[in-house]
Amino acid sequence: MAGPLAGVKVVELGGIGPGPHAAMMLGDLGADVVRVERPSGGLDVTGGQGGDHLMRSRRSVGLNLKDEADKATLLALVEKADVVVEGFRPGVAEKLGIGPDVCLERNPRVVYARMTGWGQTGPMAHLAGHDINYVGLTGALHAIGPSDKPVPPVNLLGDFGGGSMLLVQGVLAALVERGTSGQGQVVDAAIVDGTSTLMQFVWALKAIGLWQDRRGANLLDGGAPFYDTYRCSDGGWMAVGSLEPQFYALLLEGLGLDAADLPAQMDPSGWPRLREVFTETFASRNRDEWTKVFAGTDACVTPVLTMEEAAQDEHLRARGTVLDVNGAVQAGPSPRFSRTSPDAPTPPPVPGRDNDAVLSDWGVAPA
Repeated sequence: MAGPLAGVKVVELGGIGPGPHAAMMLGDLGADVVRVERPSGGLDVTGGQGGDHLMRSRRSVGLNLKDEADKATLLALVEKADVVVEGFRPGVAEKLGIGPDVCLERNPRVVYARMTGWGQTGPMAHLAGHDINYVGLTGALHAIGPSDKPVPPVNLLGDFGGGSMLLVQGVLAALVERGTSGQGQVVDAAIVDGTSTLMQFVWALKAIGLWQDRRGANLLDGGAPFYDTYRCSDGGWMAVGSLEPQFYALLLEGLGLDAADLPAQMDPSGWPRLREVFTETFASRNRDEWTKVFAGTDACVTPVLTMEEAAQDEHLRARGTVLDVNGAVQAGPSPRFSRTSPDAPTPPPVPGRDNDAVLSDWGVAPA
């Protein structure tokens, strides 16, 4: 496998959500990721349909971790691994006899990366939760949506932004540190921690009086009429992000408006009037017409595409941001590397398909 992480061996203990997403990213970048799951296939979020492409770029080994022989095989894989990715509730891995203490004793160089919502410690560590709960507790959900109601941003902010991305960052940092110390360590990646880190920009603005702790009242939360979405005559939408004065001038030019007839851009008292004018103007033409008006300009005005449309977008296709792999449209690996470009993602494996090949490749004798 090609990529900047070629040669890195990862054992992923089967789960759902941010843990598999983190393992996917490591695999996309060239790591040899082996997903360990029950021989039956374990958790299935596809409703039996198969083809979960979050499971791409890795191989699969079927092991029953309650069986002593299979657990011995897992620990033998851990001895060969650089990284273990584990997403159980706190204490579950320890009860199974595959927790960080056991794994680090077998392999002192291994990075044991733990992915949870609440973290390994704290009064809520033992509780269940989902993305909406984690982003709700951190203040992030309170900041998103119209003034009358918080709106969950799919599960991108918590599970993946504050979860899997944080886990990958922790894994890579621990691998770099291991190059100096020669020692592995435990990475405690919690979605609440990662989401809070993502909120630091907002915390910083609030600390200096530039962010109000209410929705729809700020520059970047839809409060400003020049940073919002607008409905077009055909029901499509345009995204407007004309913050800087020079970009705002191009917005007005494209809309056919004269700044002399409007309130000043940065005067909040005039924002309701600006929004009214922008809403009426965007509603006068369809989305494709507005897209042509602003194409090639620095007005920072773009169409809001559906996923189907995004898959055909010229820019995204040119960069490989969206790929068609064996008939499945999906996100391309990122970021890009000048010397060590990774291979195209491989399809998700059949659970347990790769037992013999992985054991042979990693030099592990069957139990």
